[in-house]
Amino acid sequence: MPELLTELRRLLPPDCVLSDAEALRPYECDGLSAYRELPLAVVIPTEVDQICDVMRYCTTYGLPVVARGAGTSLSGGARPHKDGIVLSLARFNRILVIDPKNRTACVQPGVRNLAISEAVAHLGLYYAPDPSSQIACSIGGNVAENAGGVHCLKYGLTVHNVLKLEVVLADGERVTLGGDTPDAPGYDLLALLNGSEGMLGIVTEITVRLLPRPATAQALLAAFDDVTQAGDAVAAVIGGGFVPAGLEMMDNLAIRAAEEFAGCGYPVDANSILICELDGTEPEVSQQIEQVSNLLVEKGAREVRIARSEEERLRFWSGRKNAFPAMGRISPDYYCIDGTIPRYQLGHVLKEISSLSKKFGLRVANVFHAGDGNLHPLILYDASKPDEFRRTEQLGGQILELCVHAGGTITGEHGVGVEKLNEMCVQFSKQELQQFHALKKAFDPNGVLNPGKAVPTLARCAEFNAMHVHAGQLPFPEIERF
Repeated sequence: MPELLTELRRLLPPDCVLSDAEALRPYECDGLSAYRELPLAVVIPTEVDQICDVMRYCTTYGLPVVARGAGTSLSGGARPHKDGIVLSLARFNRILVIDPKNRTACVQPGVRNLAISEAVAHLGLYYAPDPSSQIACSIGGNVAENAGGVHCLKYGLTVHNVLKLEVVLADGERVTLGGDTPDAPGYDLLALLNGSEGMLGIVTEITVRLLPRPATAQALLAAFDDVTQAGDAVAAVIGGGFVPAGLEMMDNLAIRAAEEFAGCGYPVDANSILICELDGTEPEVSQQIEQVSNLLVEKGAREVRIARSEEERLRFWSGRKNAFPAMGRISPDYYCIDGTIPRYQLGHVLKEISSLSKKFGLRVANVFHAGDGNLHPLILYDASKPDEFRRTEQLGGQILELCVHAGGTITGEHGVGVEKLNEMCVQFSKQELQQFHALKKAFDPNGVLNPGKAVPTLARCAEFNAMHVHAGQLPFPEIERF
């Protein structure tokens, strides 16, 4: 340990290396606070060359490195390694270039998501992906997790809005992936790095697409008395040829918590609500908002409210954006799950989640990106009660398996981290996992970048599957398979 600190302080200014236990404590976990670990040290470089030097040293001596942005990730992907260091990118927080003619911005990884849109608002531009944590989350972390947001249905995830990355590899080499044009020659390594959870390289610079702000945007709120009707209505909107900028769904527990927290005027007696936003030219939006409103009524909505002002539109969204923190008013702790399913399975899967909630004796609030089937069930629990978190983990695992068996996947935007390693064994075969490991080894032969995350070992999967599959029967046999 003394030798490590001596070497790190040789590579970086003394104030860029933290080693006291109290100084390390803020880095012990990410947004998934249930999983904690203290690293040996935290380094906070200010220059890319310093990152290169640190990576060369760590690769030479096999020292694990966990890159960290704002720490808002929700799957334990930024949890430190007890025998390694955390490399914080907090000081890489500058917007380097704004190019309004090409509608791009070049930024450092520590820049907040929302800060990009704020910096270009005077040009009539914005950055489209908008996670609920956008006021705090960093763009580098968005790349690592391939983050989405309420407007990802129309405008895509992070991967669809990034043109170029500059990356430091495990051996300290600096590479550029992608380019300043819509496409670049060679393998699409740019897409590979998006969602790689810090396992393949450390992103030091990002060029993002900027979009012109739509001429107008209008939202509506539809209330339903039955969750199946609400789920079917989502499929009907997309099937009807509409592409909303956002299409979000909340169940009654989430509605009541958000209303109490944000005072957004939600109908607290509704079983579920849909928030649908359409944007474009004024004539186009006016026509579509009326058509979608009529369609939702046909599909069983008992009430449809159309926002009559920008203030009311923002109020509709305020509850959805604040749904996660609102849980703190009704539960000491919550555990946020992230899975994705085909839209036509929404109603059925939500009913199954309700049954699982009763089975485990834990409340579940559902708030999610309904338009692309990206679920975010929030399991409410009390960490001070013995055994309650263990049951919460079990319930979360069964919800993720439910998503897989419904034809979906175990993550839509939060990543795998340490949270979903067992469920990776359900989703992927031995051969597929071997390919993931081979890819990791090609980028990081010594395995120093964020080890133990995202891709489980084959031994772990063999043990998990041996304990998990009973008499060859998979759970949820009644769900229609692909």
